[in-house]
Amino acid sequence: MSYKILYAEDEPFLAQIVCDNMSGKGYDVFLAADGMKALELFNEVKPDLCLLDIMMPLKDGYMLAEDIRRLDAGIPIIFLSAKSLDEDVVKGFKTGGNDYLKKPFSIVELMVRIEALLIRFGKGPDQPAQARVFEFGHCRLDTVNQQLKTSTAVYDLSYKEAALLSLLLQHKNDVLERQEALLKIWGDDNIYNANSMNVFITHLRRMLKDEEGIQIMSIRSVGYKLLC
Repeated sequence: MSYKILYAEDEPFLAQIVCDNMSGKGYDVFLAADGMKALELFNEVKPDLCLLDIMMPLKDGYMLAEDIRRLDAGIPIIFLSAKSLDEDVVKGFKTGGNDYLKKPFSIVELMVRIEALLIRFGKGPDQPAQARVFEFGHCRLDTVNQQLKTSTAVYDLSYKEAALLSLLLQHKNDVLERQEALLKIWGDDNIYNANSMNVFITHLRRMLKDEEGIQIMSIRSVGYKLLC
């Protein structure tokens, strides 16, 4: 299934970059350069999620979000804005936003936040496909029962341990970016959650330390790589 994204942005260069990346991920993107056109498109296409700039001609993002909320109280809305004061962010949430990403932002972070909101609102990819068994080396991860079986022991995992190992396995032999893992599992990439994730990585390394050919590497300032 392809999900429809309404994107309201009056900066052509940024709009092109974001649209290209969303289209590359399989989303159908509907771009509007002002708030009035965005509202028209909203009524036409019935999107699954809205990305709204705040400082736009004809109708700003705050007003647009309020109009959209009157039409659909349940659609996820992400504000993308250079307005970064606390009061701007608070106003974004009060006018109907579910998330607020300050410019300049990482495209990777935006994609993760879109996916997370679609899942939270029951619009994202089916979760049973991710709730499965992974076999690697002489190990077996059961994400449903949160259990890791190695060649020497069986471990009952916490939710975050199972989710983190599952993400590492989905990216096996490739880099799992720290920011992606933090946003998907913790919901925020602040320093406290980053420190927490380091602890969970240490736990997983201890469980897998005797497994030949399996290693969790740290990629400095980027993330982790599970070799298996």
